[in-house]
Amino acid sequence: MAFRKIINDPVYGFITIDNPLIFEIISHPWYQRLRRIKQMALAHLVYPGAVHTRLHHSLGAYHLMCNALQVLKEKGTAITGAEDTAAKIAILLHDIGHGPFSHALENVLMKNVHHEELSLLLMQELNRQFNGQLQTAIDIFTNTYPKKFLHQLVSGQLDVDRMDYLTRDSFFTGVNEGVIGYDRIIKMLIVHNGALMVEEKAIYSIEKFLVARRLMYWQVYLHKTVLSAEMILVKILERARATGLKNSADLPDSILKSFLLNLYKGNIAEHLEAFCQLDDTDVVAAIKSWRHHPDKVLSLLCNSIMNRTLFKVKLQSAPIPEAEVKQLKKNIMERLHINEQAASYLVFTGEAVSRTYNPFDEKINILFKDGEVKDISQVDNALIQHNLSGPVKKFYICYLK
Repeated sequence: MAFRKIINDPVYGFITIDNPLIFEIISHPWYQRLRRIKQMALAHLVYPGAVHTRLHHSLGAYHLMCNALQVLKEKGTAITGAEDTAAKIAILLHDIGHGPFSHALENVLMKNVHHEELSLLLMQELNRQFNGQLQTAIDIFTNTYPKKFLHQLVSGQLDVDRMDYLTRDSFFTGVNEGVIGYDRIIKMLIVHNGALMVEEKAIYSIEKFLVARRLMYWQVYLHKTVLSAEMILVKILERARATGLKNSADLPDSILKSFLLNLYKGNIAEHLEAFCQLDDTDVVAAIKSWRHHPDKVLSLLCNSIMNRTLFKVKLQSAPIPEAEVKQLKKNIMERLHINEQAASYLVFTGEAVSRTYNPFDEKINILFKDGEVKDISQVDNALIQHNLSGPVKKFYICYLK
């Protein structure tokens, strides 16, 4: 009897697992850890339904990959059984290196270590555990496999990763502006001269996809209250680290403390098992306990997150004047009787950047019926033109009310 497992997904319905190796990977503790990492970090403080996890997203992207590979094979693209399985594994594991609260804490727990690097290290270790059966998936993930279109499905401007997170995040937030025609886009995928493209009939679906992405960034991912909450989370861990470095006894022993105090020095590849013990639960438990910490700033920051008494945040197109920052710090220093260094955790500035489409990166190419290929920004009467391809930058200031 053929191997078959089904998973009921609220977005797509039934997702089918028909390969024993893929099921073993999904069952692995390192993959199951993704259940304990929120896909959208603290966005649920603005959109209460946004509590889905990296595991939800990973399985959704896997489902879209299955559909995309089937469409390409039906159109005559040569994809072997081994390549089919490898592409599915590559997308399943593309985010396995995310730490607690996903992008919000990127580079905070471990300096200069990005989740893509950790994903690759974890895939390489899993490859050893599975006796080399993941090597083709790793080659696809790292774009060293000859059939480049397989990597484009995993990572590109029109990959199944983006198709799922836009569809899923709009579903769980209730933000309809993020809805895309992922099914039509997938049906229009085609491989031409070894590269992934979309047929001419999909132009408007692609434009809607890009506009939806732009709207989701400013309405959801970079929403000013989400920015405030996630920056407070960063400041909590930075303050906890500073406190612990002065006196390690000020923080209770935990795996989180070990990473905060940089006890895992050297090659992170040597500490993958320790990293995989970290998830959102560790951070939330620490924040709950630090609410009563004798350090006034750390306690205040933690209570801000737990009680959703978030900082005031202001977004604008020009940099925040230094005089404004200094005045706000001075007010807080006088009110809380703290020094300027402590006040910097309660008043801070930053930049939020989003780009609708980058024609200088991985392009979205349209294949016309006459065989001509054009970048989406160059088609006649294109909605997504070069003037929309530049990054949009906004400056913000967050401060204690």
